This record gives sequence, C-alpha cells and structure tokens, in this order.
Amino acid sequence: MVKETKLYDILGVSPNATEQELKKAYKTGALKYHPDKNRNNPNAEQKFKEISHAYEILSDSQKRQIYDQYGEAGLEGGAGAGGGMAAEDLFAQFFGGGGLGGGLGGMFSGMNHPRGPTKAKTIHHVHQVSLEDIYRGKVSKLALQRSIICPKCEGRGGKEGAVRKCTTCDGHGMKTMMRQMGPMIQRFQTVCPDCNGEGELVKEKDRCKQCFGKKTVVDRKVLHVHVDRGVKSGTKVEFRGEGDQAPGILAGDVVFQIEQKPHPRFTRRDDDLLYHAEIDLVTALAGGTIYIEHLDDRWLSVDILPGEAIASETVKMIRGQGMPTYRHHDFGNMYIQFSVKFPEKNWTQDPAAFEVLRKVLPSPELINSPPAEAMTEPADLEDVDNTARGFNGAMEEDEEHEHHGERVQCASQ
Repeated sequence: MVKETKLYDILGVSPNATEQELKKAYKTGALKYHPDKNRNNPNAEQKFKEISHAYEILSDSQKRQIYDQYGEAGLEGGAGAGGGMAAEDLFAQFFGGGGLGGGLGGMFSGMNHPRGPTKAKTIHHVHQVSLEDIYRGKVSKLALQRSIICPKCEGRGGKEGAVRKCTTCDGHGMKTMMRQMGPMIQRFQTVCPDCNGEGELVKEKDRCKQCFGKKTVVDRKVLHVHVDRGVKSGTKVEFRGEGDQAPGILAGDVVFQIEQKPHPRFTRRDDDLLYHAEIDLVTALAGGTIYIEHLDDRWLSVDILPGEAIASETVKMIRGQGMPTYRHHDFGNMYIQFSVKFPEKNWTQDPAAFEVLRKVLPSPELINSPPAEAMTEPADLEDVDNTARGFNGAMEEDEEHEHHGERVQCASQ
C-alpha cells in the first residue's frame, strides 16, 4: 500500500505500473505537453514539468521506494525535491535529442540537447624554458604519468560477462539511508558498502589480472611541446585527449604553461631586451668598444664615441637586436643601460696626473658658493661605515616622520 498516488496520477498509471508502463506514459505525456508543441497553451509548460518530475522519481527504484513509503515528504532535501534533472534535459536524454525516428527533429530543434559524457580532469604542468630557447625556438620532449583504460579487460575490471550491476544501490554507487529524528525523517546518501561506490560487482577470481579490477592502469606518455620563437611567458600549449582516461568519460587534456627562467644578463620586456653594461670612467669619457654576447651566441661590437660622456643610468638602443616577435618576422630592440665604474680610492699619487685632468676636463662650476663677505670654516670628510647608522639613516628617519606623521594603531572592534 503506497502512502500517496499523486505522481502516479500525473502519469496516468497505477502504483503497480512496470518500468515499461512508466516509460510509455512519460513518452506520451511529454510529447503531448512539450512547450514547443504548445506555444499558445500557457499551461502546457507546467504540465510538462510535472510529468518530467514524476517520471524522474518513479523511474529511479530508490526514489520510488521512498516515495511509496513516505510520499514526497520523504524526498525533501534530496534529488527528488527540486535538485533533479531539468525537464528539457530529461526529455532530451529520453529521446536522444533528435526526436523519435527522426521525425521530430524540426519540431524540437530549439530545445536543449543532452549533455555529453563527462570529461576527465585536465593535467596541468609548468614548462620552464631559458631565454635562449625562446629566442631560438625549440621542441621539448616531456614525459608524464597518466591513467589509461586497461588494455586487457578494456575497462571492465574483469572477465567479459563477469561484471554485474550492484543490486544494493541499483548501480548508482550511492545508497539512500533514512533516519527517524522525532516527527521528521532525515534522508541522506552514503557510499554503497557492497560495491564501494563503483555501482558494479565482480568476483575476486574474475578480476582482471592487469588492473586488478581498477579498470585503468598507469601509462608513461611522451609529448612534444613546441616552444615557438618569441613565445610569451604564460602561454599555454594544449594537448586534447592526451590526459587521464576512465571508462564512460572522455579522455582529459594536458596543458603545459610556458614560463621563462630568469636570465643572468638580459631582462625581457615584451619583444625588447634590456642589458646592463658596466664601463670604466676612461671609456665613458674617452670612448672605446664593449662586447655583448647575444642569446644565439653572436657577439655584438658596440662603439662608444670619444667625448660622448656616458653617465650612469644612461640608456642607449640597438635597433632590431631584441626578441623575435611571436609568429612574425620582426624583432624588438635591445636597450643598454650603462653604469660607470670609478677608479679605486687613491688610484694615483702623482700630482701631475691631477693637473692633466684639470687641464683636459671642463672647468668645474661651483653650484653653491658663499658670498664674498661670508666667513668660511674648513671641514674634513671622513669615511662612513655603510652598515652603521650614520647621516643617511638619520636622513631617512626624518623623511619618514615628515611624510607620514604620527602612526596610529588600529583598534579591533
């Protein structure tokens, strides 16, 4: 004796209806009340949803058992209370998305098609490459471990015909449990203890000797990752269907994300290269030649003109010597940032050398000189230990107080 017959009444069948009778009733009602067939009937859509809802519950043996015993109240909080399949999706799954016999394809062309099989998760890897490899371009051979369908049992987990559906969970892998809590009935799902969530059972003696019933085995796959010239850091190279496999789902993808390693000489900025060149004071003033080893083992000869007077932080450019543009034939530029290295302390004790410098260098200009009537006092310079707190540290502290003012600690509410 069932608790209520509402869902059976919606489908127009008796509580003792077989699975085939339920299918036939749903098929008839869904086709009759489908919204695409009843555009001028506003009540048809609601009727269509009710038929779909009723069939979704009664076609599931676990849900039907709960409904027969407790009514719809026993399904509250579960898949039968608003958490089930959408009416259109159920219809599309039932009819295969293209109608019956192909004759309904035009009638229901605007409806949602059934969702395809699920897909294994994507395998992500970071592929670090040198700036030289990005400049030249290369092909990397990368090996990965993945799961593939067992070739011996073809993903069955056992001998052909030996795998059977678990009757405890009706092949769902989950078992519905009921718990009485006062006047309320709590319904929850747990992993089926008989099949461990697999939905299938196979005897120990019939299990596959290669995968031991797991249906998949570990495989080593070597993929060729093309690092194109000028490729940007962060670019992703995708291999569709080369990832993990499992029965009943699509093979996953493998994605390699290219990341550039730091370089000891160059810094990349888009298609340009920045190079730091340290030169001595003589070269900065009198000119000379510096040599730069490029990323493809070429050496660039760079002339500094006499009298150009290169100062520290000066930036010069060599056109067309930067990175190749990704998938084009252009090149960026190379920017050279100079730093000038001064001679060591007491580099000479020859007074004549200083006189020569005073003669050849421009006459010094006193930027800040006292007026003629001012009295001056001699002051000696001393070396400062950079690790100790000296004038520079005091200066920074003063600036901090000047710019930020008093610090106030936030109180928690």
